[in-house]
Amino acid sequence: MGMTMTQKILAAHAGLDSVVAGQLIRANLDMVLGNDITSPVAINEFEKAGFSGVFDKSKVSMVMDHFTPNKDIKAAEQCKQCRTFARKFDLDNFYDVGNMGIEHALLPEKGLVAAGECIIGADSHTCTYGALGAFSTGVGSTDMAAGMATGQAWFKVPEAIKFNLTGALQKNVSGKDVILHIIGMIGVDGALYRSMEFMGEGLKSLSMDDRLCIANMAIEAGGKNGIFMVDEITKEYMKDKVNRPYTVYEPDADAEYVQTYDIDLSAIKPTVAFPHLPENTKTIDEVGDVPIQQVVIGSCTNGRLSDMKTAAEILKGHKVHKDVRAIIIPATQKIYRECIKEGYLDIFVEAGCVVSTPTCGPCLGGHMGILAEGERCVATTNRNFVGRMGHVKSEVYLASPAVAAASAITGKISSPDEV
Repeated sequence: MGMTMTQKILAAHAGLDSVVAGQLIRANLDMVLGNDITSPVAINEFEKAGFSGVFDKSKVSMVMDHFTPNKDIKAAEQCKQCRTFARKFDLDNFYDVGNMGIEHALLPEKGLVAAGECIIGADSHTCTYGALGAFSTGVGSTDMAAGMATGQAWFKVPEAIKFNLTGALQKNVSGKDVILHIIGMIGVDGALYRSMEFMGEGLKSLSMDDRLCIANMAIEAGGKNGIFMVDEITKEYMKDKVNRPYTVYEPDADAEYVQTYDIDLSAIKPTVAFPHLPENTKTIDEVGDVPIQQVVIGSCTNGRLSDMKTAAEILKGHKVHKDVRAIIIPATQKIYRECIKEGYLDIFVEAGCVVSTPTCGPCLGGHMGILAEGERCVATTNRNFVGRMGHVKSEVYLASPAVAAASAITGKISSPDEV
């Protein structure tokens, strides 16, 4: 029986000729990731277990991105603990205020993840790196601790779902709309502990930013991971970032998939996920009149340069609605500088937006945009659970940067065509 992309990567990292769905394996890791929320827990477990060192100081990354610059004493103490650990073990990839970015935008940008690699991170959206043809998945902090010390992790080999993409995206439709469409179609548990594998002619229509966004939200469908076939777009992206050999894995012709979905990209419309689950989707023409008080454009899902460009092009020459607070968060320092260079920051400020240093902040109700009771926010983030961005009686609507920017101008959920 043939293997899927995920199964081939896991077999290679377990030193096995082949694996099958449901098999328990122990795999070698190419990267172990933590942030300022999850790393302290992992460090505590690391020390409690009596580990004396990390398996490879170049293969452990810690990114201070959730509550930094520190919002309170607790956040400061957590970052201090990470900082102390990173210095003690001389970690090559410790990113703090001034050189950090949102972790799942930063690692691909730095070339720290690549095709064919096996990556775990103590953050559920670690599945982002499947956009590069890697196996990457979120784990708990205890698994992170064991991974830092041993360079290995246990996995149950997942079953797989095949997404065959055809057609091309229409104007003002992006990867965010694609993944919201898919989650709306299969539900938040539609891919539970399964690998979501994306392939087909439609890949030509998807930029790396689109793919990173789609893979990022595989977890919102319950997926163990999301992974894209490697093509010329992938290789071009990695060319000036990854300075080591990597391996491209393609599925066997007889690979087994528990389900196959055919997705015509040309048929997808701008899509919005209503509270309080990412599966509660409506196309933009079904939304109706929904006034809002806040817009957030950023996050590990949609804080990349193309997202900033989309928002700037829509906001240019307009003003943010008087009842709306618009918060723009470039995902890394490099993206922030590119925004300056391209004039996007000037457009944002002129429109009445606030521009933040890279941070996960508002996405998880951390800081830089907490909602009060009864307030509604259109966000390019990835989750809209009850209380996710603040008060339990606030509401988060997930959308693309195009819809978010248009909504900031009109004061209600809107199509870019309405601006």
